[in-house]
Amino acid sequence: MKNAGQLSRRQIVAAAGFVGIATLAGCGGGDGGGDGKDLSRKQNGAMNKYRAGEQFKGTKPLSFAVLHNNNPNYPAKSSWLLWKRLTELTGVTLKPIAVPLSDYEKKRSLLIGAGDAPPLIPKTYPGAETAFVSSGAILAVSEYVHLMPNFRAKVKKWALEPEIDSLRQSDGKYYLLPGLHEKAKAGYSLSLRTDVLDRLGLTLPTTWDEVYDVFKAIKEEYPGRYPFSDRWSTNTPYPAAALFSYLGQAHGVRAGWTYLNQTWDAQQEKYVFTGATDAYRQVVEYLRKLVEEKLIDPESFTQTDDDAVKKLLAEKSFAISANPQELVQNYRYNLERQVRGAKIEMVTVPIGPAGPVVLGGARLENGMMISSKALDSDSFVAMMQFVDWLWYSDEGQRFAKWGVKDVTYTESGGRYRPVDGISLMGSAPDAPKDLQRDFGFSNGVFAYGGSWALVSSSFGPDERKFQDAMAQRKQLPVDPPHPLRSEEQEQATLWDTPLKDHVTQNTLRFVLGKRPLSEWDAYVAELKAKNMDQYIGLHNKAYENFKKAGG
Repeated sequence: MKNAGQLSRRQIVAAAGFVGIATLAGCGGGDGGGDGKDLSRKQNGAMNKYRAGEQFKGTKPLSFAVLHNNNPNYPAKSSWLLWKRLTELTGVTLKPIAVPLSDYEKKRSLLIGAGDAPPLIPKTYPGAETAFVSSGAILAVSEYVHLMPNFRAKVKKWALEPEIDSLRQSDGKYYLLPGLHEKAKAGYSLSLRTDVLDRLGLTLPTTWDEVYDVFKAIKEEYPGRYPFSDRWSTNTPYPAAALFSYLGQAHGVRAGWTYLNQTWDAQQEKYVFTGATDAYRQVVEYLRKLVEEKLIDPESFTQTDDDAVKKLLAEKSFAISANPQELVQNYRYNLERQVRGAKIEMVTVPIGPAGPVVLGGARLENGMMISSKALDSDSFVAMMQFVDWLWYSDEGQRFAKWGVKDVTYTESGGRYRPVDGISLMGSAPDAPKDLQRDFGFSNGVFAYGGSWALVSSSFGPDERKFQDAMAQRKQLPVDPPHPLRSEEQEQATLWDTPLKDHVTQNTLRFVLGKRPLSEWDAYVAELKAKNMDQYIGLHNKAYENFKKAGG
């Protein structure tokens, strides 16, 4: 779950593993091949017959350490009801190792590299686990999902096998237990001042051509101001990361938070380099036009989130990227108090050349790595059962999101709400208590993914309208698998970062006009000099090997 201010990168990476090898390895569709492994000495505290839908309860008290991504919006407290009630339900006491959100990925890497990581390593996005595979520091979890009936049931029920198999490495195994969504969930889009549009006789845009026309009309009415001033450019390696992501989606290409160097070209039936494609260039050209015609504030690509929001509230701009929480809690709440008659709405992601689509693979969420050392514990089986219950059972997911019925939430007819006096993400701004800060629930470390009924249970009217509209769009296929062998992965990693950095730096230069678009071919030549062709060659070779192996 990507809360406001939580700059997680939803990088759904289909860069490792493949479908066909599931059959070869005897563990297709998420079923583990570990049934034959001797776990007889690792049953301490485990339930003898643990099934999907059953409450997990250790047969003796257990304790597991967990890496905890400490969100500044709700920093961890030992007094949280989450910890206490979890122990009562499961017999498990979690020992959180708190790491600041801003330092989480770096600290996680250091702990794993030093062999000091706790057994449970959550908040890991698909693809991030690949760097730790060759060292043997993390567990091949696909070997043990036979211990996880809820995980396997959801993979089967929601037909997630292609997404799961996309995580497999060249050994046919996968090393991440991802969060599982029943349906793809969109997060970000453009929001605009609708009272201004009404005054100008304009309607909310539905395409990127209409966005341009709306911005032109606002500029004519307010020539000394920028129609659009954006955010999400700091604390991320990619400028205007949200804008590039949803504008890229409209062009059928990953950009911003979702950027990957490799893109599957269905027409050519091969992988191509994303930052050199025509679709990526069209994204750059569109934003260059907005900058050139002063329709977007050029500081959008460098300024802090606070500065962008201040411009919106001061009416120096009239549009800004949004997610549903920011729309309600920040923009609308503050605009209504500062600007008489101000109204703001978030539009369904405008349609571009790719049509009404969402990118493939978006049903996998951040998930869990397991330290290889966890297998040494005599409570390993119980730990895997516990992980299965908390992160993958309906009841565990409901608990992690909402807490305790009639204590922190009420439910009627499938509709949930916090009890009186408790707010969730701004639902009751004057409430004395907050479900995340004061109780630990709806915490991004534990609460993500799940059935559409659960995921949508916290939607306000704005998000429900937005998500219902996005749910009607066609999801593009998941990129075909192309597992890299460990030595290939090491080489690809060496090339990946310099190439990505060059794309990011020059994207910004092109958009801001510091480099003319007439130099696009020269820019592509520079990428070639940084081993672009060799990098893509590795991925295409891996894809061809997959096909030869019977994929």
